[in-house]
Amino acid sequence: MKKIEHRKIVLYKGEDHSFAVCAYGESPYLDECLRSLVVQTVKSHIFIITSTPNPHIFSSAEKYGIPLYVNNGEKGLAGDWNFAYDHAETSLVTLAHQDDRYYKNYTEDILTALNACCRHPLLVFTDYNERRENRTVVSNHLLKVKRFMLLPMRFHCFWRSRFIRRCILSFGNPICCPSVTFVKNHLLGFSFRNNMKSNIDWQAWEELSRCRGEFAYVSRPCMEHRIHPNSTTSGILEANERKKEDIRVLRRFWPEWAVKLIEYFYQKAEKFNEL
Repeated sequence: MKKIEHRKIVLYKGEDHSFAVCAYGESPYLDECLRSLVVQTVKSHIFIITSTPNPHIFSSAEKYGIPLYVNNGEKGLAGDWNFAYDHAETSLVTLAHQDDRYYKNYTEDILTALNACCRHPLLVFTDYNERRENRTVVSNHLLKVKRFMLLPMRFHCFWRSRFIRRCILSFGNPICCPSVTFVKNHLLGFSFRNNMKSNIDWQAWEELSRCRGEFAYVSRPCMEHRIHPNSTTSGILEANERKKEDIRVLRRFWPEWAVKLIEYFYQKAEKFNEL
């Protein structure tokens, strides 16, 4: 009797994925970001969105033959992210920041993780390294803390657990937003809320953590998040606005006495994000 082969159905391919590059001003790192996307081992769609059109961005888009869309609607970080998210015509979309760069295996790894999901993936995110002063930082205090927080996500059995992901998020935000790929066809009606300056991603993860479905995780670094004086995160930290937003999100998980205790230690960790 001939042996029957059972092959796993591949649900997602490169053609199902888009990189939406959010570009602002005249970043000297935009070219490096785009170059890292066009050399991916698995090819997918790439487009740029901006609310600050200028010759630098137009030139970069023309150099790589990448479509460019101008956001003339809602402004701000959430407005731009929602514009980019909505413009993706594929079921999968990664909101790439112009200052970051992706390792060539990023698309391949996130597709592998999504295709390993059991039922209903909502998103997939990866580990990451930092980029400081043109140097790759593979480990520091903040990265160690975030990787420790995400240890349960190394096990596929916890990807579906709303309890586990809410426990993780209740102590801080270990998910690097540019590393996230959204499964749009499973997130009907999703959008970022334009009520914060820095924590709109953590707020989004908290809301999505309540949904039935899987948070897939790639435990090896697939990108580098750049930390520099002109980055949005660094600017907000210097302005001390992050603390107020941290408290707002922590209140979604904890009573007031616990919020103050967690915030004290969270702020200690965030100091490692400063230059």
